[in-house]
Amino acid sequence: MLVNTKAKIGVFSIALGAYLPQFPQLVPNFEAQYEDFKKTIPDTVDIVDGGMVTTKEQAMAAGDKFRAADVDLVFLQLLTYATSYNVLPAIRDLDVPVVCINVQKKLAPDYANTDIPIWLGDLYACGAVGEAVADLERAGKRHAVITGVVEGGDPEVAAQIEDWCKAAQVRRRFRQTNIAQIGRPYPGMMDLYIDETNLYNRMGLYTKQFDWEDMWAIADDITDTEAIKAKAQDIIDTFEVEGGATADDEDILDMAKHVLAFEQWAKDEDLSMIASHYAGKAQGVAGKLDSMLIPAFSMLIKQGTACAVEGDMKVAMAMSILKTISGMGQLSEMYSIDFNEDICIIGHSGSGDADISVDRKPTMKIVPVFHGKTGGGYLTQFYPPAGDVTYLAITQDKDGHFKFVVAEGVNEEGPIFTFGDTNMRTRFSNGAREFCNRWSEEGPTHHMAAAIGRHIDVIEKVGKILDIPVEVVCR
Repeated sequence: MLVNTKAKIGVFSIALGAYLPQFPQLVPNFEAQYEDFKKTIPDTVDIVDGGMVTTKEQAMAAGDKFRAADVDLVFLQLLTYATSYNVLPAIRDLDVPVVCINVQKKLAPDYANTDIPIWLGDLYACGAVGEAVADLERAGKRHAVITGVVEGGDPEVAAQIEDWCKAAQVRRRFRQTNIAQIGRPYPGMMDLYIDETNLYNRMGLYTKQFDWEDMWAIADDITDTEAIKAKAQDIIDTFEVEGGATADDEDILDMAKHVLAFEQWAKDEDLSMIASHYAGKAQGVAGKLDSMLIPAFSMLIKQGTACAVEGDMKVAMAMSILKTISGMGQLSEMYSIDFNEDICIIGHSGSGDADISVDRKPTMKIVPVFHGKTGGGYLTQFYPPAGDVTYLAITQDKDGHFKFVVAEGVNEEGPIFTFGDTNMRTRFSNGAREFCNRWSEEGPTHHMAAAIGRHIDVIEKVGKILDIPVEVVCR
């Protein structure tokens, strides 16, 4: 990743303090369970350890740690029955979801040989869940429950924990990094316009504004010959260039200089998202830069910085979310409908994500005109594989509240457009007509992001963490 972030997960466990002096053997049992649980959390996140909580005072101390660290999510391990005063002081001042981990130590009771300490220590976590959630609800806190078992392993629990960690990573990237806007949105596309103060207040994402004049000389200081050659080879390794260009070609070397410059710029400005649109005369250095922006930004997307055309900040966010949770985020829009096949053609011109082009190397070619835009230059086309696909759009209502619009479908083999734009043949469970109706009625804006695989479950967790509603059009 060009700009690295790591989610912070608050973790604590609870048990009823009254049990411990009665049954001292519970203490080492609970301590071991808590340590074992923390080891199941992926090392892709940082743990903020609130400890094992059996009193209100310990819960308050855990809450102090969580607030100081600005955690993105809280995992609450329920060891046995515990009253809710062990929970609320730890999370009262937080605005993140609390995921109650109701994971029983033993697969099933050995009824004849279970005494009270064994029951309380190995079989009674579920007794606390309803009470904890009732008081989280009354406190206005977002919440979720994961139920499972330790003995014998539980892949579903592991998958749920990993999904929550991926979702938390989205919040951390939004809070810790920035989005750049170069220029302004495509003229007249009012659905793309955005209030940057509202964006920061609601999503925690700060906007850095840049004029194109800031960019003209961006590559002038890139003089490391070996680095330029290596990046040129990276471009050739990434794209199949029409006409058989090599890493030694002057145009590819010049493109490599600009890619290196944009990479350094992204690092210096802590940019995980970029939205740009150029509507100038495309002459001289301006035209030179404009001609190679599409492949240059595609190289940035490959490294984790979402780059959206037409100045669309909302789709840059959607691309970043999918890139974070799935490893890819492809700019898309509705292109056409094949009524004979009952499929939607979905795609976009401009920068794309090489990681979605699984079955075929992305292609790059020069065109004399960018349709609907100034100038001409390099177009890139990516080739998503047949199989499951997820689409995500971010939109707003009249009061500025954000909403996620999502759908899952299946990409199918068959003919596609070959004029240099990425496009997919997607079949939806509700059919092309109904999908187009329902998707459009949600007001998703002109653009969406795409990723192979099915990711609605994780996106819903992202929505819960960011406190953004998620509208599912179809699965």
